[in-house]
Amino acid sequence: METILRTENLYKTYGSGQTKVNAVENVNISIEQGEFVAIVGKSGSGKSTLLHMFGGLDTPSKGNVYIKNQNIFKLKEDELAVFRRRKIGFVFQTFNLVSSINVWENIVLPIGLDGKKVDETFVKDIIKTLGLEQKLHNFPNTLSGGQQQRVAIARALASKPDILLADEPTGNLDSKTSDEVIGFLKMSAQKYGQTLVMITHDEDIAQIADRTILIEDGKVVEQ
Repeated sequence: METILRTENLYKTYGSGQTKVNAVENVNISIEQGEFVAIVGKSGSGKSTLLHMFGGLDTPSKGNVYIKNQNIFKLKEDELAVFRRRKIGFVFQTFNLVSSINVWENIVLPIGLDGKKVDETFVKDIIKTLGLEQKLHNFPNTLSGGQQQRVAIARALASKPDILLADEPTGNLDSKTSDEVIGFLKMSAQKYGQTLVMITHDEDIAQIADRTILIEDGKVVEQ
């Protein structure tokens, strides 16, 4: 199996001296192509900081992150922005949809920003898989939370990224909708051969992952 994501002695430190806090401390993990990995830990354990560094949204104090053997923090800022857009799909707790455009436009927006042609057959297949065919002309504020999160998942998948990073994707949803969204996320990742890394504090969600990584006080304590 090909290693999609690998970290090397990863640290994120805030403050100095007496007030120094290691939010992430000496993390070394690798994630293979097609894996569904859940990163679990209590609130404040450093798991979101870790995920943000995986995606190049936050810079480590020390150490490296490799995606497909590319050390992402060796890239210039504009190169990293392009790399993120092409190689990484993000799904956040807040859906981050653009309220002034419809569902279809939201889904294909990152592809347009990249100046690429939309693979309509592929995107329509994602839309069908996620049960959004009847909602393409809707604006985000007319959708339920679960529907908005499915649009966010479709948007993340549409640009065919190498890896999908999901940060508490069900945090704003009720338990029934959460189960549906996680089911869609897992099914989509399997169907499109995606690697999925998800942050969650929900043990039930973690159970359906291929592998769980437990973080405590910024350190990996169990894989």
